[in-house]
Amino acid sequence: MEAASLFLKFLLELQEEGWFRGFLDALAHAGYSGLYEAIESWDFQTIERLEEYRSLLKRLQPEFKTTVNPKDILPEVSKCLISQECEEIMQVCSNKGLMAGAEKMVECFLRSDKENWPKTLKLALDKEESKFSELWTVDKGAKNIDVKVLEDDEMETSDIQIFYKEESECQNLSQNSCPSSEVSHIYTPVKPRNYQLELALPAKEGKNTIICAPTGCGKTFVSLLICEHHLKKFPQGQKGKVVFFAVQLPVYEQQKSVFSNYFERLGYKVAGVSGATSENVSVKQIVENNDIIILTPQILVNSLKNGTIPSLSVFTLMIFDECHNTGKHHPYNMIMFNYLDQKLGGSSDPLPQVIGLTASVGIGDAKSTAEAVEYICRLCASLDTSVIATVKDNLEELEEIVYKPQKFFRKVESRTTDRFKCIISQLMRETESLAKSIFDEIGTITLEGISQIQNREFGTQKYEQWIVTVQKACTVFQLPDKDEESRICKALFLYTSHLRKYNDALIINEHARMKDALDYLKDFFTNVRAAGFDEIEQDLTRRFEEKLQKLESVSMDPSNENPKLKDLCFILQEEYHLNPESRTILFVKTRALVDALKKWIEENSELSFLKPGILTGRGKTNQNTGMTLPAQKCALDAFRTNGDKKILIATSVADEGIDIAECNLVILYEYVGNVIKMIQTRGRGRARGSKCFLLTSNAAVIEKEKINIYKEKMMNDSISMLQTWNEAVFKEKVLQIQIQEKVIRDRQGKVEPVPDKENKKLLCRKCKAFACYTVDIRVVEECHYTVVGDAFRKCFVSKLHPKPKSFGYFEKRAKIFCARPNCSHDWGIHVKYKIFEIPVIKIESFVVEDIATGAQKLYAKWKDFHFEKIPFDAKEMSK
Repeated sequence: MEAASLFLKFLLELQEEGWFRGFLDALAHAGYSGLYEAIESWDFQTIERLEEYRSLLKRLQPEFKTTVNPKDILPEVSKCLISQECEEIMQVCSNKGLMAGAEKMVECFLRSDKENWPKTLKLALDKEESKFSELWTVDKGAKNIDVKVLEDDEMETSDIQIFYKEESECQNLSQNSCPSSEVSHIYTPVKPRNYQLELALPAKEGKNTIICAPTGCGKTFVSLLICEHHLKKFPQGQKGKVVFFAVQLPVYEQQKSVFSNYFERLGYKVAGVSGATSENVSVKQIVENNDIIILTPQILVNSLKNGTIPSLSVFTLMIFDECHNTGKHHPYNMIMFNYLDQKLGGSSDPLPQVIGLTASVGIGDAKSTAEAVEYICRLCASLDTSVIATVKDNLEELEEIVYKPQKFFRKVESRTTDRFKCIISQLMRETESLAKSIFDEIGTITLEGISQIQNREFGTQKYEQWIVTVQKACTVFQLPDKDEESRICKALFLYTSHLRKYNDALIINEHARMKDALDYLKDFFTNVRAAGFDEIEQDLTRRFEEKLQKLESVSMDPSNENPKLKDLCFILQEEYHLNPESRTILFVKTRALVDALKKWIEENSELSFLKPGILTGRGKTNQNTGMTLPAQKCALDAFRTNGDKKILIATSVADEGIDIAECNLVILYEYVGNVIKMIQTRGRGRARGSKCFLLTSNAAVIEKEKINIYKEKMMNDSISMLQTWNEAVFKEKVLQIQIQEKVIRDRQGKVEPVPDKENKKLLCRKCKAFACYTVDIRVVEECHYTVVGDAFRKCFVSKLHPKPKSFGYFEKRAKIFCARPNCSHDWGIHVKYKIFEIPVIKIESFVVEDIATGAQKLYAKWKDFHFEKIPFDAKEMSK
């Protein structure tokens, strides 16, 4: 910075003609396009607006460097950096490690003059499904999604991922990223089985239908039959248009391939759009130019919202894969809200036929068959269906195809004493105390007060959720002293990032080897040491290293071997002894466990012949895990085609809908969720004589799985009951639910926030100088805000506007800035409105302070600030 100041000093002393243009050209040539534009137009608003993002990134830097792999996002964000910086980041990653590289990347972003770097970073993080994306909020108007508090024995369902997944997906799916094997399966016409024809029948008759049938019975093929029948029924001169929705990217890719191979030979055009490809293609043209369109649902939600697709009437058939997801704020429900508004609003435009596919409709929290019936009716109402198709007449044929695995529950023993957990828990308690002491310094808020999650236990998913809520609270934490605020937030992020790593290590230790848990922590601290390594990190590293020798000796002690792994080893040996050709899917809770169990199998002389493959989601919980889409494709292909790979270790990504080669052994390793997850997972064991083992040390988990089996029976009984109903009665029931739901939806949409009548202060966002009171603000023509009274005029200075222009009654004349020396923060503009000379201020330039409590809030838009808005009055001005 000193060198830059000296450079400017000499620059301003130059006498040569053309020095200014030369300087601008040099800036542009070096890649400083934002600075070039700001200086050329003498408008620094755009660069100043980046200040709040710089502050946020500084605050989040400790979490950024422990969760983001800079190499993964660099290709996406490189356009916001200069090429020399990109080279430096890669160099630091190679020489010092990923954490140091991430620190370097933050440093470069803080210097970036590119207007779109915050948004570009957000898209890159979403594409990698980075956990950091939840903290990096670019759109201030976005709704906060409540983080669901997970019970310890509950899996994270895919619902949460869906909200963050759709914006910007990964690779272009039309590319085969695993060249060594053939991804798509060439379709030769197959004769449908009788049970498939039975499932397709109501839909072929034009009825809106939910098709509920077990995983592996060929529901996709049923949807091909329905689709073909639908497209062929249109008379000459008319055409059908089908949209097929798949939520998860690997499923989207698979279905796109299947539909293309089946229909292109019949002369129909098939195309697809996912978040991965939406940036490069026109959704409108894809829909117009094709007969069958495969979409991830958020694409259609966005297109309906922005008017690219005017209405659902452009389609004649909509097929929802995994339709049990249609609830709450899921994209499926957003699409159906649009459909139901059109249906109940009396529109004369035709609506598409609706088909839902699922292995299980679920029953929610139902405790009785009556409640289960009500739950299923609500799902039918959401999808506007009054027929549930299941196999009844051809059950024997179905059971020949879909082998229901035998289910075995195996209660396994945990370690009786766990020295590793004791040592790590002590380190976590110390770290929590350090975090609490920070709050004690300021005295106004406590660490406990920040999060609603109580009774958190080390080494659980609930503890991870607590960390997430604390970190989210830290992103909006405010103090009058900005330096103090920054110091406290940085410290809290460092402490919580370390607590997260310890928590991960305890989960690995609980279910795998101590050695793997310790290696996980040693890798983390090696990375910490290679990066910035400030005082807090030095202190935390020292505390860990003091315990390292003890941890090493505990983890090497054979008496500390995990008894769960002995049981798992026994089951695998037994099953492969009985059938050496067995193919196994081993489901586990977390990605870190996938890696640990893979290492354990490879290093175990009795099991290494299994040559494990892995399949995990793409979300990056830390820098070493998470699979890219091409890697997922290759893992699935290798398991399908490579006989040597006898076991696939997976997280929940393999639950729903991905076609995995026949496997005859499913092992759920401390893994249980809701009833839908149970049916989906069990459905993976496709081979004849298949078995499903649930291994757990927790008797409550076995109990929960038995409850799920009971719920499955309740669901099947409820469906059977609904199938006996008269169709007109069912339709009427569905309509009544739809009308009630629409009334509630409309009411929620129209709730006007109550304006806060208490007077508030507006302070300059940059220097916190007093600007005005809300009672002095007036609204001009509903969307412009001015301040009346002479006092405000003393608070700002004005400079002629570089681009004066007129719009309506307004004539833009000058820009206004904070009058405090060394601040000059941009507050807005000075205009001539009709005959009045008035300032027009922008809320994002100010902090709103509650006079009574001193609490401060930031607003990005006036519409988000609900104060008593008084209209501008010419009579008041003339006084």
